[in-house]
Amino acid sequence: MSTFAAVDLGASSGRVMVGRVEAGAVSLAAVNRFANEPVRVGGTLHWDILALYRGVLDGLRRAGTVDGIGIDSWAVDYGLLDATGSLLGNPVHYRDSRTDGVPERVGALLGEDKLYALTGLQRQPFNTIYQLVAAAGTPQLEAARRLLLIPDLLAYWLTGEAGAEFTNASTTQLLDLGAGAWAGELMASLGIPPALFPPLRSPGTVIGPVLPAIGIGTPDVIAVGSHDTASAVVGVPAAGPDFAYISCGTWSLVGVELPAPVLTEASRLANFTNEGGVDGTVRYLRNVMGLWPLQECLREWGSPDLPALLREAAAEPAFGAVVDLDDPVFLAPGDMVGRLTAASGRSAFSSPAEVVRCILDSLALAHRRAVRQAQELSGRHVDAVHIVGGGARNELLCRLTADACGLPVLAGPVEATALGNVLVQARAAGAIGGGLPALRAVLRETQQIVRYEPRGDAAAWRSAERRLEA
Repeated sequence: MSTFAAVDLGASSGRVMVGRVEAGAVSLAAVNRFANEPVRVGGTLHWDILALYRGVLDGLRRAGTVDGIGIDSWAVDYGLLDATGSLLGNPVHYRDSRTDGVPERVGALLGEDKLYALTGLQRQPFNTIYQLVAAAGTPQLEAARRLLLIPDLLAYWLTGEAGAEFTNASTTQLLDLGAGAWAGELMASLGIPPALFPPLRSPGTVIGPVLPAIGIGTPDVIAVGSHDTASAVVGVPAAGPDFAYISCGTWSLVGVELPAPVLTEASRLANFTNEGGVDGTVRYLRNVMGLWPLQECLREWGSPDLPALLREAAAEPAFGAVVDLDDPVFLAPGDMVGRLTAASGRSAFSSPAEVVRCILDSLALAHRRAVRQAQELSGRHVDAVHIVGGGARNELLCRLTADACGLPVLAGPVEATALGNVLVQARAAGAIGGGLPALRAVLRETQQIVRYEPRGDAAAWRSAERRLEA
């Protein structure tokens, strides 16, 4: 039996999981879970990266002896190192407002169509390219000699080896997708020093052993799909290529897996993105706001009993209120109920259950739109939708998504990201073989998957969608 530690950092929490691989089976157990709470200092929202690193180290100590360690996290954010390799301040949070207006300036300078043709990335206000343009001229950036994305920063602290894992690098909007290399000319045209960016490495690459001084032994740290969605897509237990996936948590990443990017003008206008996947695949997807509005409402309400609230929401009338969750007005934290109320056109909601039903109906509509567009734009037919991640636990959301899409929804595994992380490590270590189909076959044999068949009135969903678009 081989044992691997999967470090999986999400936007609201982190965890260290231990995966055991033996005889074509994989099992998973959590050894440490910890909060990921941002901190606002001087008007800027930061990640508390040292607290996250402490949570990682505590988890790795509890994991005991392992054959490898893999790290994945959210995308786009980074730490800057000086000439001695020291961190120049806590990384800025992607929800910070410093990029307000920057995407429009960059688009006007470079041309949105040319930028998309080069990088294949959808325009999101928090993309790394816009964060760096916003940081231009700051003392921190002037002093920086190396930029490391969050998983690469943690791997650097563990091993002393600097690099940039490809799947996460592909989310920066600073990668030449066709060449599979950093877009140096693009960087230079925006005043971003290309020398900041370390060499690229692929999932499955051994980064190096843990430094002895850390005191957890010297297992190898292995590059996985370090963008958490890349690992989550590995963890989709699909039996063939004709599937859509929704990696559902704080965000819903909705898309299909392709052998090549889609760089058409229609794709750009639909705001679909082409991100690197494991084994040379392309994650063709669109970001949907996901469960973030619900998480914020629960926080405002003092963390009530969610299962009870979902049961009450299921009893609420469908489409009593729907909103466009892709509206940037929902991006920032704070007063989420107020913003939902304003966007719905109501003077007030009558109960928390009504708010929850509004969020989940609206999210299912966003899933419906993204799944349909992914098929139309890519030419990939979809027979089923796989929901993985925390959203797979939400029975009401899964049922609504099946109804909205008119397709079976296969929910699970919840820990798809950690499982994908472990499977890529196991393959790199020789504990398991084969390509993505073989890895996914292991998941189908060992993980619980719940199937939801579409039901209800398809015409009602079309009517709700038209109402939202009006």
